[in-house]
Amino acid sequence: MTDSTSDNAPSIVLVTGPSGAGRSTAINVLEDLGYEVIDNLPLSLLPRLLDGPPPSRPLALGLDVRNRDFGVDALIEIIDQLAADPDHDPQVLYVDADEEELVRRYSETRRRHPLAPAGPPLSGIAKERDLLMPVRTRADVLINTTGLTPHDLRAEIDHWFATGDGRQLGVTLQSFSYKRGLPRGMDIVMDCRFLRNPHWEADLRSADGRDQAVADYVAADPRFAPFTERVKALIDLLLPAHQEEGKSYLSIGFGCTGGQHRSVAMVEHMASALAQDGWQVSKRHREMERRDGQASKGHPV
Repeated sequence: MTDSTSDNAPSIVLVTGPSGAGRSTAINVLEDLGYEVIDNLPLSLLPRLLDGPPPSRPLALGLDVRNRDFGVDALIEIIDQLAADPDHDPQVLYVDADEEELVRRYSETRRRHPLAPAGPPLSGIAKERDLLMPVRTRADVLINTTGLTPHDLRAEIDHWFATGDGRQLGVTLQSFSYKRGLPRGMDIVMDCRFLRNPHWEADLRSADGRDQAVADYVAADPRFAPFTERVKALIDLLLPAHQEEGKSYLSIGFGCTGGQHRSVAMVEHMASALAQDGWQVSKRHREMERRDGQASKGHPV
């Protein structure tokens, strides 16, 4: 399976996976990234599509068991044919989720599983996972959406399939709590737990790193200035190098114990510095989203 971001977008992405795992969300993200998207195309029509005029942009095809004339053997044969054709650069994106997660999603949405329309979702989920296993083993990129929000899945898709069509490299800075584990898809992670912790100041505890008083408290640590200078120098070295290599996306995480004070202040400080230098910067504060209820409570479906 691919283990690094492709320097160039594939000419064709075949998107599949079990129902409810996030295939539709993945297709929508690819469309937002500039792919020409065709969802639920019958496999029998795919050769005719590929024999036509070459598309002006990368193509993303959504395939699942609900497709008319869908068959695993036929899909694998198509994958082999595309891989052997020098005019095509195909990749298979398999969007998966743990069985327990799929059962929970079906229970919450009260949807019927396409392979068990008259029975419990579990039987259909198990049957579909077994059916698709040969395709899963052929995946170039495998994304397990268990525990991911739609925003997280979007970041994963962007990380693997951004088209690199000349847009400026985008930088995402994310704060997080080590207690909740590392965020998915990070290219670089910085540990901020050595800085002074505002949590132990009663008047700062309920605030976060976006608050000026908290930011000033963290910045007053004598190690803050040399740390930020060195981190900024490292990022200044890496961003042009990644852009020259054709990368379109770089994700940098800053972590602390609770993910509310020091890491948040670092992200805010670094985002401001990079934006002033002209970089396209976006910010995420994972624990703030959880705390404030800003993150979607749904799941990719």
